Amino acid sequence: MDFKPLLTLLAIVNPLACVPFFIHYTQGFTRAQRRRTILITSFSAFSVIAASALLGLQILAFFNISLASFQVGGGMLLLTSSLSMLQAQTPQTKSNADEMQDAAEKAAVGASVAVVPLAIPLLTGPATMSTVVIYADKAKSFFQLATLVGYGVVIGLAAALCFSLAGPIARVLGKTGINVMTRLMGLILAALAVEVMSDGLLKLFPALGH
Repeated sequence: MDFKPLLTLLAIVNPLACVPFFIHYTQGFTRAQRRRTILITSFSAFSVIAASALLGLQILAFFNISLASFQVGGGMLLLTSSLSMLQAQTPQTKSNADEMQDAAEKAAVGASVAVVPLAIPLLTGPATMSTVVIYADKAKSFFQLATLVGYGVVIGLAAALCFSLAGPIARVLGKTGINVMTRLMGLILAALAVEVMSDGLLKLFPALGH
């Protein structure tokens, strides 16, 4: 069984780095509200990954986009995300100032922030969707495709675990510890991004392989 897709998704999603955002957006929530937020966020993250795995290739075909081009573009997106992570910053491909401000306003009036911005785009942004589509194309059987969807379950559970333990994690690791973990995952993601891009470039320009 190939665990590379799971490793890549864990590096991109990086639920540990989202713990401070979860704490911020759920300030003043009751325990029941926080549990409901965790449940909805985790399920939404899984849904995005599952939808990308099952429908992503059909969407590319509809827009007549070759997978090789998508691999190069997706690889560049992953590389951009990894560079931000190496600086312990939230990748701009995940969220922007307007989205964060909108989420803060929703939190202020007590609206749910589970789907936006926690699930989308903080956990599962364009880089996550691109990665899932690329690995979906490599799936040679129904079992491999089902495994990819199953990895979405693992990502959802990982996010739920990190958010459920947000308080202890923040106390034990602190901002410095979370930044170190983010940089480590960023380094791994950078290497995976280069591999995805090189694969796409070889398909577009076969002469590069000689």
